[in-house]
Amino acid sequence: MPMFITIGYGDRDGYDRTPQSVRDAAHAHDADLVSSGAVMGIAEKPVQVRNPDASGVEVIDGQFLTSDLPVAGFAVIEAKNIEEAIRIVSKVPCAVAHGVVEVWPLKAGSGG
Repeated sequence: MPMFITIGYGDRDGYDRTPQSVRDAAHAHDADLVSSGAVMGIAEKPVQVRNPDASGVEVIDGQFLTSDLPVAGFAVIEAKNIEEAIRIVSKVPCAVAHGVVEVWPLKAGSGG
């Protein structure tokens, strides 16, 4: 089955203004996803890693990409197609609490 990487963006303000019942349903949906095999996690502070021409590793604290909303979390899910992946993530906390979720189809390969 195809795999998808999802990136959730959201902030405390959007979360707090979302009705508690909606948040509770979204967290229950997350729990269902995890119990069915999704890999999910809350984002912590990132580092950037570079090794140009394999000449030496450079590590820089902080994210490379920027957004109006902070990255809140990540998930790896399975879905039949992009439409099903969209349906699945449309019920997660970032999607319902005034944030956004990106869905990236994951092409099988040797790495990046």
